[in-house]
Amino acid sequence: MECPHLSSSVCIAPDSAKFPNGSPSSWCCSVCRSNKSPWVCLTCSSVHCGRYVNGHAKKHYEDAQVPLTNHKKSEKQDKPQHTVCMDCSSYSTYCYRCDDFVVNDTKLGLVQKVREHLQNLENSAFTADRHRKRKLLENSSLNSKLLKVNGSTTAICATGLRNLGNTCFMNAILQSLSNIEQFCCYFKELPAVELRNGKTAGRRTYHTRSQGDNNVSLVEEFRKTLCALWQGSQTAFSPESLFYVVWKIMPNFRGYQQQDAHEFMRYLLDHLHLELQGGFNGVSRSAILQENSTLSASNKCCMKGIYKTNSPKTERKENGASTVVTAIFGGILQNEVNCLICGTESRKFDPFLDLSLDIPSQFRNKRSKNQENGPVCSLRDCLRSFTDLEELDETELYMCHKCKKKQKSTKKFWIQKLPKVLCLHLKRFHWTAYLRNKVDTYVEFPLRGLDMKCYLLEPENSGPEHCLYDLAAVVVHHGSGVGSGHYTAYAAHEGRWFHFNDSTVTLTDEDTVVKAKAYILFYVERQARAGSDKL
Repeated sequence: MECPHLSSSVCIAPDSAKFPNGSPSSWCCSVCRSNKSPWVCLTCSSVHCGRYVNGHAKKHYEDAQVPLTNHKKSEKQDKPQHTVCMDCSSYSTYCYRCDDFVVNDTKLGLVQKVREHLQNLENSAFTADRHRKRKLLENSSLNSKLLKVNGSTTAICATGLRNLGNTCFMNAILQSLSNIEQFCCYFKELPAVELRNGKTAGRRTYHTRSQGDNNVSLVEEFRKTLCALWQGSQTAFSPESLFYVVWKIMPNFRGYQQQDAHEFMRYLLDHLHLELQGGFNGVSRSAILQENSTLSASNKCCMKGIYKTNSPKTERKENGASTVVTAIFGGILQNEVNCLICGTESRKFDPFLDLSLDIPSQFRNKRSKNQENGPVCSLRDCLRSFTDLEELDETELYMCHKCKKKQKSTKKFWIQKLPKVLCLHLKRFHWTAYLRNKVDTYVEFPLRGLDMKCYLLEPENSGPEHCLYDLAAVVVHHGSGVGSGHYTAYAAHEGRWFHFNDSTVTLTDEDTVVKAKAYILFYVERQARAGSDKL
């Protein structure tokens, strides 16, 4: 939006010596010393944390307004207002009086000058840090930060994702998907697409809620983000361009409030699928399908007629064209419903991209693996609860075509086709009255050899190697509620496990991973080889 308060609020020199030392994205709040989501006031250059950390940036603005209430209106307009601040990570500008992001500048272009100065500080800090790390690599004292792989010493090359303001839900999903090799490689090998031209070509854009650019491609920005990860050229990448596209095409995720990682994953996969189906930026559907054929015919999940997913508002008519999304994540469920009065059986096939599993009620007080009161809940318990025969309650009466009325019935799910990547979502959030509570139960899950054969409709038609899955990534929710807390992810890459916590990436071990309270589990089908470990 066009902000009218810039002239009275942007008062600092672009090269102000008042700025703290170091990288702007890691500056600390002057009150609580947190380095998460730092914002700099463009009136006095003081640094405070954002409203979703401890809110000291907003408090700084509010405190500055108190003395002004004793002055006349004309005096208020002459005194600096402390209303405008800049995000030290994404360099977006925000006005507290307008309560929105700002796209305009002062007549002297001070906002852009401050932005460029912060970018230079960030680049200088990164260059200095890279130089320091290079010197450390040459020093034998770095042994503790290196890893021995096959007898040779290798440095960690993983890249974190900067938190743009409660975007940990997005970062955890992106890091998980980037470690599903077949899925990630497909996007990284797509040709680059230049969406901007003319005056904006080659320029970095600063997106706000008010911008009206419709020339966006989710596939392209997703490709760019995946390419930036695992290159080892930077410690953290800022996915702001991808987040802007998410704002444009997924209105539910606009703003900076905490979101549900599973819901975001479903919308992301769904929109990637739709864009790939229709072609993007001149790439025809036939070209996409031809490229998909390299995944082999057995990978394809040809969904004809109505394509359904578990995400909201996605029941729609499609021509059933497969994309890399459905080829890798797509499976098929058989839903059997039996009338308890006349015995009529109804069968329906439902495509799925993930399975949402309830945590059985008898385990919901079991919060840790070592807690002694009762057995530990396992992933098998959740899968069994999903596929067991269930009698539908009074609110879900089945319309029996033979009885010509709604009757009591039973329901059972079978898996008719397993996907290449099995995504399992544990239902940890439940509505009770007006609150959405979290089920904090620890669920035991295997790292290797998850055997899905007993849940198949026709297990005899599947070879044993096609029913075994190995864990590729885990998304974890830390905290008590869906609208709060924090998301991180664990993922395996080239035989090593990493913990992804926004911009911080650390090596970890299998013992740490199996103790995590999983929210979303990504299992990859084991290639045809001997394996003895089973769930």
